[in-house]
Amino acid sequence: MKIHEYQAKEILRKYNVAVPNGYMATTVKQAVKAAEKLGGKVWVVKAQIHAGGRGKGGGVKVAKTLKQVEKYASEILGMTLVTHQTGPEGKVVKRLLIEEGVNIDRELYVGITLDRAQSRNVVMASTEGGVEIEKVAAESPEKILKSSVDPAVGMQAYQARELAFGLGLEGDQFKNAVKFFLSLYKAYESTDASIAEINPLVVTKDGKVIALDAKMNFDDNALYRHKDILEYRDLSEEEQLEIEASKYNLNYIKLDGNVGCMVNGAGLAMATMDIIKLAGGDPANFLDVGGGANKETVANGFKIILSDENVKAILINIFGGIVRCDRVAQGVIDAVNEINITVPVVIRLDGTNKEEAAVLLENSGLNFEVAKTLKDAAEKVTSILKG
Repeated sequence: MKIHEYQAKEILRKYNVAVPNGYMATTVKQAVKAAEKLGGKVWVVKAQIHAGGRGKGGGVKVAKTLKQVEKYASEILGMTLVTHQTGPEGKVVKRLLIEEGVNIDRELYVGITLDRAQSRNVVMASTEGGVEIEKVAAESPEKILKSSVDPAVGMQAYQARELAFGLGLEGDQFKNAVKFFLSLYKAYESTDASIAEINPLVVTKDGKVIALDAKMNFDDNALYRHKDILEYRDLSEEEQLEIEASKYNLNYIKLDGNVGCMVNGAGLAMATMDIIKLAGGDPANFLDVGGGANKETVANGFKIILSDENVKAILINIFGGIVRCDRVAQGVIDAVNEINITVPVVIRLDGTNKEEAAVLLENSGLNFEVAKTLKDAAEKVTSILKG
């Protein structure tokens, strides 16, 4: 689950991670009042959407008068902000973060995520703050410092000191950075976050180390432990079909193609999408219906897939391990008889009772294309689309 920057900073404050003072606003009037409450002579007006690159897209403005706060807030609120992470369709800005200005001396980077190869969390730091970490990794990998954390003991003070030394910090800057890293890791670990990224992490003229920006994502499977974080969920920032699929416990992600995919198992779903691409097609979604591909699950899967107007054909690829193929076949037949399927359907069933499944499909009287292999299925669905 993703949250907004202002929400991430609310969480970080609870763990004594230094962040600028700021207030969320949903109207221009609220934005001006927030600036008045903050005081000072410089404010930052920041668009709040679930995407990075907001500054380059015109979603972050520095104001030096209250009139400018009002002007920038009116320009940003309601705009469709397009960044490298939103795609060309962009996202409509419905919230702002009004923050106090910070006297910046240096811009750094720090991020924490899970390194699956090591089965450990890794803390990354770099002197290249304000730059996408992917770009730094590609062009200057030597500028990324990494520290792997033993899950049995957590991040240690010596690791925080090594990172601070590596960033060239001294005196108060060094001490504040060490405290910052340890507090950030505590926040990351305690909230079951999957990503905690501060870019840029700024060092001020007076030696403070502050999270100028903050991004946090969370492990959906752990949200039952964090009801307070779950309340941060902003459904308006999520794909509506994905929200609908979650109601049926379906793992669905919308894509830009025209071949609807219904598969059991995440790995098989990924492989199915790959082989559709190899056959010259474009998958319209990732959809894992799980181990129990019964009539209800299949029917709900059809509803979600067909809600995407770009879908011109459907490929069902089920491996009968936990669930028998004949039960899946009957579930598909029952679902199709109840739902008006307006696009061609290609089915590939393999595993337990696949022969019985083939007989059921053949005698169903329904217009299915039955494939024997995954390659055959992908070629059939793409040939249908090509006419």
